[in-house]
Amino acid sequence: MLKKMIAVAVLGASVVVLTGCNTVKGLGRDIESVGEAGDRAI
Repeated sequence: MLKKMIAVAVLGASVVVLTGCNTVKGLGRDIESVGEAGDRAI
């Protein structure tokens, strides 16, 4: 029972960490694309 609970906790933490990394990476891409659009407009 304890092994099962630990496995679920590790899986949940992994999902949160991976989702966070993707979100930060996506935010960086969005900021970069806005900067590039501004450069093209000027």
